[in-house]
Amino acid sequence: MSYVVLILGMAVITWVIRAAVFVLGDRLAFSPFVRTALGFVPVTVLTAIIVPMAVSPHGNGAELTWRNPQLVGALAAIVVSALTRRPLLTIAAGLTVFFVWQCVVLK
Repeated sequence: MSYVVLILGMAVITWVIRAAVFVLGDRLAFSPFVRTALGFVPVTVLTAIIVPMAVSPHGNGAELTWRNPQLVGALAAIVVSALTRRPLLTIAAGLTVFFVWQCVVLK
């Protein structure tokens, strides 16, 4: 029973937060500091999702070796992104390095 209450509570909180934005609409004004901070939310969320998968792909702890294709692909994507600032090229380079590393180096 406690799981049902927990899930319902999370659903209500999520709904209230999202509904408040629609109800308040333009009347809700954020300070420049908050607006600047909100600009970093997508980068922060993506980093929180990607880094654990690249560093610990099997969930058994950090695999910081050259035999980890996820880590090598992520590092290649970071380099390409820093040099070009082109998202599509960054994704293509990261995936290419990942698959080549997985097929050639690990086989």
